[in-house]
Amino acid sequence: MDARAPPQRHGGAVPAAERAGPVRVTSAEREERPPIRVVLADANVLYSRILRDYLLYAAMGELIEIRWSSAILAEVVEHLSENIAGFDAAAGERLLAAMNGAFPEAEVEPGSDAAAAVADIPLPDEDDRHVLAAAVSVDADILCTDTLKDFPADTMGEVGIRLISADALLSLLCADFPHGMVAAHRLVVSRLPGATDDSTFATLRRAGAPNAADSLASLLRG
Repeated sequence: MDARAPPQRHGGAVPAAERAGPVRVTSAEREERPPIRVVLADANVLYSRILRDYLLYAAMGELIEIRWSSAILAEVVEHLSENIAGFDAAAGERLLAAMNGAFPEAEVEPGSDAAAAVADIPLPDEDDRHVLAAAVSVDADILCTDTLKDFPADTMGEVGIRLISADALLSLLCADFPHGMVAAHRLVVSRLPGATDDSTFATLRRAGAPNAADSLASLLRG
C-alpha cells in the first residue's frame, strides 16, 4: 500500500466537516434506498483532500458508514507531512481531531480475533495486513482503496469483503443516492476556496476518480 500520491490542490487542508451539518437524504431515497454499507477507508483514499471530503460528506449524509483505524490515520498524516508543503504535526493533529470529532465511532482498533482471522492470509505486502484486520474487525461491507492489487480477489473472497476503488465507490453512490451525492458535492465545492463545479470535477479526475466526476456532472445536468 502506498498513500504517497502526487500532491494535489488543497491536498492537506482540514475539511470543515464538523461545521457543515448533515447532508440530507430525500424521503424518496429513504423509501427505496439500498442498505447503508460499512466502508473501511484505506490511507491512500483518505490522503487525497478531494476524495476524503466526498467520502466524509457521503458519510455525513448517511450514504455510507465510514471506518478507519489509528494506524491508517497515522499513515495519512505521515505522507501528507512528506508531500504537502506546510503540513506539519499541528496540521496533522487538527485533521485527525476534525475527522474523529465529526465521526466519533469511525476509528476502530482491530482486536486479537480480527488479527488472528487474517494472520495466515497471503498478501503481496505484509504492511497491508493491519488494513485487512481493521476491515474484518468492523465487519466491513467494502474495503475502499486505490491500490487494488495489494488485496487479491481470492483473499477478499475469503474474508467476504468487497474491494473497490474510491472512483468506483463514489460512482456507485451516485447511482444509488443521486440526491445525496449532489448535496455532498455542493458541500465539497463550498468548502474549497475559489472552487467551482468544473474545477472540482477536474480535481476529482486528477485524484483518479474520472468516472465519479462524470457521474456527478451528469447528475448536475439533470
